[in-house]
Amino acid sequence: MTSSPATAEIRFVLDTIAHIRDLAQHDRFADASDDVVDAVLEGAGEFARGVWGPINGIGDRVGARWTDDGVVMPDGYASAYQAYVEGGWGTIGVPVEHGGQGLPFVLQTAVLELLGTANTGFALCPTLTVGAIEALVHHGSADQQALYLPQLATGAWTGTMNLTEPQAGSDVGALRAQAFPRGDGTWSIKGTKIYISFGDHDMAENIVHLVLARTPNAPPGTRGISLFLVPKFRLDAAGKPAEPNDVKVVSIEHKLGLHASPTCVLSFGDHDDCIGELIGPEHGGMRAMFTMMNNARLNVGLQGVQIGEAATRKAVSYALERVQSARAGAADRTPARIADHPDVRRMLMRMSAQTQAARALVYYAAVQVDLAALGDEEAQDRLEILTPLAKAHATDLGNEIASIGVQVHGGMGYVEETGAAQLFRDARITPIYEGTNGIQAADLVGRKLGLSNGKAFEALLTDLRTTAKAAPLTELIYHCEDIGRRLTGANADDRLAASYPFLTMLSVAVCGWLMEQQHNAATDDDFSQVKKATAAFYLDQIVPEAIGLAAAASAPADQLYAIDPALLLA
Repeated sequence: MTSSPATAEIRFVLDTIAHIRDLAQHDRFADASDDVVDAVLEGAGEFARGVWGPINGIGDRVGARWTDDGVVMPDGYASAYQAYVEGGWGTIGVPVEHGGQGLPFVLQTAVLELLGTANTGFALCPTLTVGAIEALVHHGSADQQALYLPQLATGAWTGTMNLTEPQAGSDVGALRAQAFPRGDGTWSIKGTKIYISFGDHDMAENIVHLVLARTPNAPPGTRGISLFLVPKFRLDAAGKPAEPNDVKVVSIEHKLGLHASPTCVLSFGDHDDCIGELIGPEHGGMRAMFTMMNNARLNVGLQGVQIGEAATRKAVSYALERVQSARAGAADRTPARIADHPDVRRMLMRMSAQTQAARALVYYAAVQVDLAALGDEEAQDRLEILTPLAKAHATDLGNEIASIGVQVHGGMGYVEETGAAQLFRDARITPIYEGTNGIQAADLVGRKLGLSNGKAFEALLTDLRTTAKAAPLTELIYHCEDIGRRLTGANADDRLAASYPFLTMLSVAVCGWLMEQQHNAATDDDFSQVKKATAAFYLDQIVPEAIGLAAAASAPADQLYAIDPALLLA
């Protein structure tokens, strides 16, 4: 059974959570009328299902290949990518002055969801380009913006983020890549970067690498990092790709999943002829990096939604088709669809409710980007505190939902032909890259609880507390408030020991609040009946689970250090 894209659900969330009609009242987003939003969702859904979805399987089975001539994508990917470029799907959220349509970021988020649900690995390519666009919009020079943004906006050129090095994983301050002034305003770049998604491919005429490096006599640690624009091909006088820029693909990784996304090791300046341009001020790389990273973290959270949606639809379709055993207690002993058995029904309801909750959380964070762009300072604070929740919790849920999806398929889920196993494999990276989920939890308790002298956290809790109605939800909010305030004054070890269960509690509280809003906005049609049922399931069964994390979120770090971890091998 081939299911249609979740455009009705996405539209409902855009209306009830993102309030996209309110955004359209502002001049900046005036083009986001109802008919435009509907046309974008319908068109993106059909494009994703008809063009990107059919090549998902070959992308997983064959994957990207490393050759002497660079990375070669599987058959059909180059033409599917060109169709994306020609359809203008990359231009949705890019400002008009830089070649885009100037529509809300949250609508661009919806387009990326539809693309990624059809083909998660492939959708990483435009996702990374979006991050490069954000960095150049906020930190690039006028010349850089004029030369690169129109090409990145359409997707004719793609973008990458080059942060990680072999000796510097999550510790960005330990990077060693170097940049030396060439005397003409450009820089000579030298170093190696690893884990570069879509660091090379054969789908676009140029790749724009954004590379973190150190300049001579730079201060140690993160204070001495600068960001550079390094194209795969240098531009000629007409702004067209010309000479190769001494950027070499050393290898690509052999991975558990996301086989259609080449994860590259890149070497810059092997022949001392790699030329880059400084983005922003010297030693201003961390500020520019966080512009990219925060955007990327929301879009990785969106990957959790993509995988959750794909896994749920695949599991429901299979459960409706698979007939096995009579339903327990039924007078009629005729074998029933497995979807009619209580435990399978429980799994399907959980998958659907958790996917909807993850979507609401990510879209609620995404619309804060639009509100902040309109000058709303409170929205900027709200975005800061929501970003670690959206990245970490939505990707945790993507893994949970994909795992349940395999379980619904039974033994066939463990067999590759069904596609359930691919989703399970693809999901596993999402809690790891763009800042592990443990780092997101540390960010929440280390920086975000104290943001604006604690006002950002208090404002979020006030919104939750004053409108939440369901008893389990109000109890969970109380525990979040109590534990959050205690963690603010706790020592570093105790804060970090509690950080992950606390992040989960707060994420579920926000999700529960958003699901309750959707429940209240639902009417009486078939779609609304589904929404009411899944929201009730979430509030009655999933929210109470998070209350149970209060003990872990309140425990000191002492138990974690009661023994040397080497004794665990005894």
